Amino acid sequence: MMWAWLAMMVVYLGSNGYLYWRVMQSLAGLPLPARIALSALFWLAAFALFIAIGLRDGSLPSSLSHALFVVGSVWMVFMLYMVLSLALFDILHLFIPALQHRVLYALAITLPLMIYGYINYRMPRTERIEIDIEKPIEGDTYRMVAISDVHLGHGTDRQDLARYVDMINEQKPDVVVIVGDLIDNSIAPVAEASMLDEFRRVEARDGIYMVPGNHEYISGIERCMEHISDSGIVVLRDSIVELPSGIQLIGRDDRMNKRRKPLDSLMMCVDNRRPTVVLDHQPYDIATSDSLKVDIHLSGHTHRGQVWPLNWATDIMYEQSHGYRKWSHTHAYVMEGLSLWGPPFRIGSKSEMVVIDIE
Repeated sequence: MMWAWLAMMVVYLGSNGYLYWRVMQSLAGLPLPARIALSALFWLAAFALFIAIGLRDGSLPSSLSHALFVVGSVWMVFMLYMVLSLALFDILHLFIPALQHRVLYALAITLPLMIYGYINYRMPRTERIEIDIEKPIEGDTYRMVAISDVHLGHGTDRQDLARYVDMINEQKPDVVVIVGDLIDNSIAPVAEASMLDEFRRVEARDGIYMVPGNHEYISGIERCMEHISDSGIVVLRDSIVELPSGIQLIGRDDRMNKRRKPLDSLMMCVDNRRPTVVLDHQPYDIATSDSLKVDIHLSGHTHRGQVWPLNWATDIMYEQSHGYRKWSHTHAYVMEGLSLWGPPFRIGSKSEMVVIDIE
């Protein structure tokens, strides 16, 4: 894992270095003081996100931390598409020497893409699936609303969460499940704005249940669980609850906990004559759920890469990186996330809430 992070940092620094060199070439006619000032701004933007994350627990004023987070996360996507576009035009320049103003051409591609990506992120979809289970439930249909990867903090604030709660209530759910990464990188901005109080407005007869994700561990698992539980959300960490409908929720702790219980030991504690729903943030164990004849498996975590071409990487990394799939027994859905981490853009992916009608 350490080598992977080092490799990513080398690629990130190298990409920023290439973009800096090309931008400075195009600005060679500016006075030296202007180029020095622009250089300082360039590298501040390049490292802003790392500064915000590194000093996320109150070392910086909240407004400054928020500004650094926004600038740094936007820069990551700007840099990605500028480098890809500029590299393409630089290669074309080898064959078409008259091709000039390549930085401007790259900007002409990058900025519209970012505008599209932001609008796409701000317009989450409601995905609907119907699942027939050959096991008894109370009533004809039971409606479950599932969300994941809200990432509350500097990127997703209380106003965003209020909008999501309104979306949930419009579906008139019987139960709401949150499949990890409700918190982003720190509980501090969430607690400061009392963001979790918005969940008290959720209208779900059987309540709200949640399992942790890797970001709850990044943010401090015990503090996160304390704040989340205080908001009325029932946290499941390697535990099981039977809903009034007879559906059994099996909530797994995140795989960041190396001592979490294996799924087969949890399944020994359920009634196999009743429907079973596994909530597991990271989608690594869907095949295990299928082998144990779990009825429904819900995961998140992947964001489906969030921006192209990273969605190609997640599609390779995970056997099921997004969407619905019927395995031999298990109905599995991997959510791309209601919100997102870091850059506020969705290019090649979507923000989504999933409405599951169980019959």
